[in-house]
Amino acid sequence: MGVRFWNAFVKVTGWPVQFFAFRTKVYYENRAVQNRRIHGPAILVSNHTSVLDYAVWLFVFFSRTLRFQMAEVLFHKKALGRLLRHLGGIFVDRGTKDFSFLARSEEILRRGGVVGVFPEGRLRRPGENEMLPFAPSTAYLALAANVPVIPVYTDGSYFRKKRARVMIGTPVLLSEWIQPGCSEKENLAQLSAKLRERILELEGRLHEAETK
Repeated sequence: MGVRFWNAFVKVTGWPVQFFAFRTKVYYENRAVQNRRIHGPAILVSNHTSVLDYAVWLFVFFSRTLRFQMAEVLFHKKALGRLLRHLGGIFVDRGTKDFSFLARSEEILRRGGVVGVFPEGRLRRPGENEMLPFAPSTAYLALAANVPVIPVYTDGSYFRKKRARVMIGTPVLLSEWIQPGCSEKENLAQLSAKLRERILELEGRLHEAETK
């Protein structure tokens, strides 16, 4: 059974559970440009608040199969690792210099799929209150595959009285942000920083929307 089947199975069977666990309220930066339907290949980029972030986006973008890059630690438990592989999780070994996950991600994008990324690379530790710097691999992938990046933000309010709130941003083509005259390394660093700024902007827009 393929990735699409397992995604559909988890979404249908898990819908009642996620409804009560997250009760997600969705906001849009520009709903006419980007709503909950994703057309064509794209990279979904999000801040990282919890291991449950993946589940939230799985149900927010219900109609598409999302192939998220996932850290090696999630695959250590056999049952969970097997499920994540069935769902199409892209294995990322953060402790090595194995960049095969980028080739796998680009292959999925070239076949018209959607790849999800948490560019912070890990969850914040106690005392780390600000969003972590974004790894350059996301910008590299977006340029290599030449696909739009959809920035999204979640407030991480799961299993609480307060509903989970997310903000879907408008897609961007990173090739339009390249600075002529800069080296590839410099451009990747700048693009990664700008992506981080976009997520922070969405956080601000979410707060604005909640006060209206």
